[in-house]
Amino acid sequence: MSEDDIDQLRQRFAREAMALMERKGEEVNRAKLAAELGIARARVDLAFPEEADLLEAVTGEWFAPKLAVMDEVMETDLPPRRKMYEFFARRYALLRDNYQNDPATFRLYVEMGERYFEYAQTYIDLADHYLCELIAQAQAEGHFEGLEINTALSLINQSVLCYIQPYLIAMIDTRLSEEKLAHIIDALFDGMSAADRGARGKRGLRAA
Repeated sequence: MSEDDIDQLRQRFAREAMALMERKGEEVNRAKLAAELGIARARVDLAFPEEADLLEAVTGEWFAPKLAVMDEVMETDLPPRRKMYEFFARRYALLRDNYQNDPATFRLYVEMGERYFEYAQTYIDLADHYLCELIAQAQAEGHFEGLEINTALSLINQSVLCYIQPYLIAMIDTRLSEEKLAHIIDALFDGMSAADRGARGKRGLRAA
């Protein structure tokens, strides 16, 4: 079997594992997958030599639609403000729909993501890489003045965390909206810079 054939088998089995998880409401390992599909365990092991390989493939399939919308946004020629909004809003819409369509399965994926965070790290790093590109485009037009890109990256991620963190979407779903996200992005573009405007004060906390 060629490497391409194995890749196709890996993708198919990962999707079968996800469908099984959605039906059973529990995590699936190689043994359960082989039994449910009615195939030899050796065939599953061919696609996933280690148990971790199945988990990594499932993670990849779960992130694939989110990566696709990020790629679509990055390929547009939208102005930086609008582009950054779309960058977050489209992922938020996918996550929200995933949650609302099947809250139990969504929470199962969230729990898996917490246990096997290392498999998700690659996708998180890619999102940050794209966001750095957006920040650079915005700075070229005079926004986020004086901020290092990594500082701006951290500030923006903290500001929109509840729109891209699945755990928080499940927790405060009804309080989130694209309209609120747009206001956050506007506020960042209109006000975020390295300037000290007095919020930190000079002598620490004190009574009003």
